[in-house]
Amino acid sequence: MITYKDAGVNIEEGYKSVKLIKEYAAATFTKGVLNHLGSFAGMFEIGEGYKNPILVSGTDGVGTKLDIAFRMKKYDTVGIDCVAMCVNDVLCHGAKPLFFLDYIACGKLDSRVSAQLVKGVSDGCIQSNCALIGGETAEMPGFYRDGEYDMAGFTVGIVDKHKIIDGSAIKDGYSLIGIESSGLHSNGYSLVRKLIPDLDKDFNGEKIGKTLLTPTKIYVKTVLNLLDKFDIKGMAHITGGGFYENIPRMFNGDFTAVVDKNSFNRPDIFNHLISLGVTEEHMFNTYNMGIGYVLCVEDKDVLKVIKTIDDLGDRAYKIGHVEAGGGGVCLK
Repeated sequence: MITYKDAGVNIEEGYKSVKLIKEYAAATFTKGVLNHLGSFAGMFEIGEGYKNPILVSGTDGVGTKLDIAFRMKKYDTVGIDCVAMCVNDVLCHGAKPLFFLDYIACGKLDSRVSAQLVKGVSDGCIQSNCALIGGETAEMPGFYRDGEYDMAGFTVGIVDKHKIIDGSAIKDGYSLIGIESSGLHSNGYSLVRKLIPDLDKDFNGEKIGKTLLTPTKIYVKTVLNLLDKFDIKGMAHITGGGFYENIPRMFNGDFTAVVDKNSFNRPDIFNHLISLGVTEEHMFNTYNMGIGYVLCVEDKDVLKVIKTIDDLGDRAYKIGHVEAGGGGVCLK
């Protein structure tokens, strides 16, 4: 008799994985969660407090940063990246993340590895105060090599329609504030892996592979706090495409973002990549260069916004301003 296990799929290991995952998911449950993990679908009650609620959704993956995790045999942080890449995006429109679902695919399931991956997702959800209400783990022998995993996620947030941030309120002369990143975040790792083949190499007193696995910063709690206090005109999450592609995404009109590239601290890892042969211009078109999130505000609010961000435990800088016309980003 031929079984599913003979084809490479271990159902028992799948059951074991779900059992390990449940406790991490349960730790993220917020008031709106209506059912337990393991149902056919996740249910979430929006509740009261919204006059005209709009759902805002986003999806993304971790990308080739996963290869670093597998080679370092450290699986508990890339889930944070998966959450961050999604929740930071919906946040740009003023939305509060409500819930998250993940998808993990592999060739041969190891319940201990999958549980660590989901632990990272759980940690990311706790950081963003959203609930992990479901997911899927797909074992596909012969499609992925043993030991390889892929990971993606999906989030839904909510915002009152009159509070949607779409850049339409941005005007000539408004200021740009940058909130520091935690490092490379989760972009440009195909280039990183080409430039840094030896993950055990020393970098500032530790293996460079560990530095490369620094999780993406989640800006949800800081930014939602700011939205309660200030009139934020536009926001951008600096992901793939760096400054050049992402800052203009906050505009709803013909504007140029004038950015002083010396106005903020640049983590050592970016300078290291430059030393390996990447031009500074290409770096700004690929990486966040130390600024993971950008806000557009009126001049009168700049100092108060920066102080509030600092008080909340992050670090912020005035990095430039907006000029009418031209389009794109001008680095000075």
